[in-house]
Amino acid sequence: MTVHVLDHPLVHHKMSLIRDRKTPGSLFRALVEEVGLILAVEATRELPTESVVVETPLERTGTLRLKSLDTVLVPVLRAGLGLLPSFLKLLPTAKVGHLGLYRDHDSLVPVPYYRNFPPLLEARPVFVLDPMLATGGSASEAVRQLKAAGAMNLSLVSILAAPEGLERLQGDHPDLRIIVAAVDRQLNEKGYILPGLGDAGDRLFGTA
Repeated sequence: MTVHVLDHPLVHHKMSLIRDRKTPGSLFRALVEEVGLILAVEATRELPTESVVVETPLERTGTLRLKSLDTVLVPVLRAGLGLLPSFLKLLPTAKVGHLGLYRDHDSLVPVPYYRNFPPLLEARPVFVLDPMLATGGSASEAVRQLKAAGAMNLSLVSILAAPEGLERLQGDHPDLRIIVAAVDRQLNEKGYILPGLGDAGDRLFGTA
């Protein structure tokens, strides 16, 4: 498993505002989208390309384009929807799947309730969008379901990760690629990331 942690002044600045409990919901959503754009640039660094020839206003030249088979974006509902606009800005023709999981607050076990994936997963790069990698249970289940549906080239994109979640995914999916804005200290007894940013879904959608 490879883990890429962003190290950029803009990310550090925006993360300081995302973490702040006083940041209003509208600004929180905007900041998540801005950090999501930087994550999207890093996450797509290894997308396959092919050589093409184009006519500039002055001459013909060889250049590179993404291969024609579109990537797949799979936000884990509901918080993963916060990262989707960022990726669609850079990949406007991407196919979008959806996976509904919620975490039982007593057992911390992920419970699936909805699944809808595009075709040809086995031939496409697939990005799982889940802002918080806490215990790793939901992310592991999401990757498991996508593998069962045929996906082979999988990356997980998160804003925050806990060491416990990374360890869980290393054991469950050692072939996974992870791109994350920050790795925090630990989980608390309720499975929340510390110092964290609270519940990403609640803060994105105003349900706190």
